[in-house]
Amino acid sequence: MANAALFISTVLIWGTTWIAIAMQVGPVPVLVSVFYRFALAAVILVAILAVMRRLKLPALRDQPFILAQALCLFSLNFICFYNAAAFVPSGLVSVIFSLATIYNAVNARLFFGDRVTGRTLLAAALGATGLLLLFAEEVVVDFNLGTLKGIGLAALGTLFFSLGNMASRRNSAAGISPVTANAWGMTYGAIFLLLLIAVTQTPIVTPPDIRYLTALLYLAAIGSVIGFTTYLMLVSRIGSSRAAYATVLFPIVALSLSTVFEGYHWTGLGLVGLALTLLGNVVIFARPPARRARQVDARVPAGE
Repeated sequence: MANAALFISTVLIWGTTWIAIAMQVGPVPVLVSVFYRFALAAVILVAILAVMRRLKLPALRDQPFILAQALCLFSLNFICFYNAAAFVPSGLVSVIFSLATIYNAVNARLFFGDRVTGRTLLAAALGATGLLLLFAEEVVVDFNLGTLKGIGLAALGTLFFSLGNMASRRNSAAGISPVTANAWGMTYGAIFLLLLIAVTQTPIVTPPDIRYLTALLYLAAIGSVIGFTTYLMLVSRIGSSRAAYATVLFPIVALSLSTVFEGYHWTGLGLVGLALTLLGNVVIFARPPARRARQVDARVPAGE
């Protein structure tokens, strides 16, 4: 699958999951909701791989990194996000999540020695500034202690997500396919969540209605099985910093859905923010003209 198709699929899928998460907050404890999501996703993905005879057990030396991916991508981060959605609008959670571009650039430098380029910093600055403008009025008007808790939880969840990206990058470099890592990672994540439920004595509440069940099925099958696979394939192909820029566009999708279904009202400041976010997307992916010229020259045989 082409990188552009993976990128667009990830943006569209994950851009729509925030509303589904908001639909699950309330009637069922957060730990139980996250457990339902990844237990179901694990069953689906493991069953598919088993039927296709592609279910492989990673080597013992890789297990700690699969576990790290499980904790950071399929449990701890979503515990934070689901709790954050109880304090702030889901769109604002997606805005904070979009800062994964910055987290990934810093963590890639710390863990893999990647160089943080000026273009990456400019794109991150444009994207973050644009998203802040998109939600500036909501943050200023509605700011309170609950909002502060929501922002902190969303920021912590994004940090876990970024650390999971680093584990996934290591696993891909070790020859473990994203699908295999996801299957075992979601399984380990579900087991960890079940242990947390037992330790904290959280009551297991059954799904209360069709609305909750619909959101659960979408989050498990589409948001988790397909969404994480396309995203981590991007990480393995183009690197964590560039792949994470998909997260900057999630709020655009979430805002579009909010406009249709939740009555979100666009403002002049919001439109400026949207323009800056899209400009950041152009900056992160556009190749400098000089580099394109060198690549063209390199492909032209001598004498032509």
